[in-house]
Amino acid sequence: MYDQYAALIFDMDGTLVDSGQLHEFAWTAMLNKYGIPIDRPLMRSLAGVPTKGTIEILLEKFNLKVEASLDEMNDFKEQVVHDNMHKYVKPTALIEVAQRYHGKKPMAIGTGAYTQEANTILGLCGLDKYIQVVVGADQVQNPKPAPDTFLRCAELLGVDATQCVVFEDSKLGLQAAASAGMAGIDVLLVHAVENDYFL
Repeated sequence: MYDQYAALIFDMDGTLVDSGQLHEFAWTAMLNKYGIPIDRPLMRSLAGVPTKGTIEILLEKFNLKVEASLDEMNDFKEQVVHDNMHKYVKPTALIEVAQRYHGKKPMAIGTGAYTQEANTILGLCGLDKYIQVVVGADQVQNPKPAPDTFLRCAELLGVDATQCVVFEDSKLGLQAAASAGMAGIDVLLVHAVENDYFL
């Protein structure tokens, strides 16, 4: 199926891990706490944008001044995610792809989440054994749609970028893959994996 590629790179949330409800729960708690409106289609369109970037976009869109700092709001959301992840996360159908290529091809996670959070979630889902490299938002200068995340994955795997295939559920992620010179697989179209984040 993906035999022609030297390495497989997965986005995490909504792609290899079903975590839409976890993040919807955490965002809802955070937005309510700081008095920021919840615009569901907007939130869905921002899937894959790191937390602080999303908050900045929301504050600008709703023309809000919030006394709390970006760091404080980010930390609050991260804490809610951390405290509740065990209740929500599970692998998606893409685990079958990871199992098929386990031990045959190197695999990485390239995510907008922080590396530590990603490692914890992969462990909870039993996916950590398939993945050699995890690149989180804290490891790159420019997050998706910039290609940095996926280029870093290829570099750490020791594989040429053009030999990698990326599995993504967001437009931003697919854009990042294209910018990195990698093949991109839309997991909703190809594998019927739908992220239920702010649906």
